[in-house]
Amino acid sequence: MNRPVVLLVEDELLVRLTQVEILREAEFWVVEAQDADEAFDLLKKRPDINVVLTDVNMPGSIDGFEFARLVRQGWPDVGILVISGKVAPKPGDLPEGTHFLQKPMRSDAFVEAVKQTMLWRTQEA
Repeated sequence: MNRPVVLLVEDELLVRLTQVEILREAEFWVVEAQDADEAFDLLKKRPDINVVLTDVNMPGSIDGFEFARLVRQGWPDVGILVISGKVAPKPGDLPEGTHFLQKPMRSDAFVEAVKQTMLWRTQEA
């Protein structure tokens, strides 16, 4: 159980299942949430989460950009990767130290982005 823990926040089931499979093959431990509310509950219960991956568009009262800002405030040591195929971040959308990845993406680019997000987290700690 020495694998890094990733919280994946994605409301589209098929996309989430694909991303979970890719991450597990890359030796990550994956915890899943379908919206920000569920993700916040997991963050409160799981201090072992290293990285949060979130889609921009998701159901609920906040989008992935706002979710990333709240995660940065509440869990400053957690790496954050925001992913979207529809919306690109504008200046000020992403909190400091947050990475962005455009969909569609190759599996190797996805895994590399997660690793880079973890690397940033370790350098900041």
